[in-house]
Amino acid sequence: MNERPVIAVDAMGGDFGPAVVVPGAIEAARLHDLHVQLVGDTPKVEAELDKLDLANVHFDIVQADDVVHMNERPSDILRRKKNASIQVACRLVKDGAADAVVSAGHSGATVACGMFIMGRLAGVERPALAALLPTEKNPVVVLDVGANVDCRPYHLFQFGLMGDAFARDLLGYAAPRVSLLSIGEEEGKGNSQVKEAYELLKMAQNLNFVGNAEGRDIFTGDLDVVICDGFVGNVVVKMSEGLAASLVRMLKKVFTSGLLPALGGMLARGAFRRFARTVDYAEYGGAPLLGLQGLAIVCHGRSSARAMTNAVRMSGTFVRKGTNLRLAETILANEELTRFSRAI
Repeated sequence: MNERPVIAVDAMGGDFGPAVVVPGAIEAARLHDLHVQLVGDTPKVEAELDKLDLANVHFDIVQADDVVHMNERPSDILRRKKNASIQVACRLVKDGAADAVVSAGHSGATVACGMFIMGRLAGVERPALAALLPTEKNPVVVLDVGANVDCRPYHLFQFGLMGDAFARDLLGYAAPRVSLLSIGEEEGKGNSQVKEAYELLKMAQNLNFVGNAEGRDIFTGDLDVVICDGFVGNVVVKMSEGLAASLVRMLKKVFTSGLLPALGGMLARGAFRRFARTVDYAEYGGAPLLGLQGLAIVCHGRSSARAMTNAVRMSGTFVRKGTNLRLAETILANEELTRFSRAI
C-alpha cells in the first residue's frame, strides 16, 4: 500500500467535465494528502489547473484521447474506445500505478471497465455498488444499487459480507447491523431469492445479521447495512433522492406562502440549511463499487466540485484502511457457503 494513496480521476466525466472534476480532485488532494492522476485531454485539464492554487498539491496529468458519451453502450466502449478516459484510469489501477478510480461519467462504463479491466477480488462473484444514505442517526449502506439487476441468493449473501467490511472500515461501525430488504420483517417473508439468501446470511461467520427489513426501516438509523439486488436498490436510491429534493422544495414553498411563514422561515434558516445539507448526495460523493482489485467510485453525472472532493476523499480512506484486504478475508472465510448455494 502506498503511503500516499494514488487516485486516478476521470477528468472528462460528468455533466461538467474538467471544470468541476479538476478543482474537486485538487481540493481532495490538498486536504487529505492524496496524489491525484487527472486522466483526460491534457490542454483542457491544464486550462482548469491554471485557475487553481497548486502549492503543495500532489498530482499529474495522464493523457486520454477519447471521451465516453452517455448514449454509448458499455460493451461498445470496452471494445472500441481503448483510449477513453475511464479505460485509461482503470488500466492505471490494473498496472499498479494507481490505487482507485473516481468517475462522474457513464456509470455503466465505469462498472464495466472496473470489472473487466481491474478485475474482481478472489472469491467475489459479482461486485456491488454501495450507496450511503442519510438516516435519523448515522448513514446506512445500501447495496447493490445498480451493478447487478438480476441476482442469485449467494450474490445477496456476498453483498452482505462486503457491506459489513465497508461499514466497519469506512464508517467505523464496530459490529454493523446487516439486514435483508424484504416485504416483511418476519423470517420466511419475501420471494425465493430473499428466503434463500436469508438462510445463508444466518450461517455467515462473524456477521451481525439482524434479519429482514422493510423499506420504512431504512431511514430510522437502526440498521447499518441493507442488502438487495441492483434493481430494487436502484429504485430505493433514486426514490430517496427524489423524495429529499421534493421535501426541500416543499419546505421552501411553505416558508414563502405568507408573511408569518416567511418570518418563521427566516428564524429556521440555519436548521433548514443543515437539513438540506444532510440529504444532499454530495455529502457522500459517490457509490463505491465493492469487490474489485482496487476501488472504483461511481459519482452522479451532475456532481459538484464538493461531491468530487468527497468521492476522492472516500477513495483515499478506503485505500489507507486496507478495506480491500478485509473484503477478501471476509469473502474467503465464507467461501463454503457461497459454493454450497451455487451448487443447489
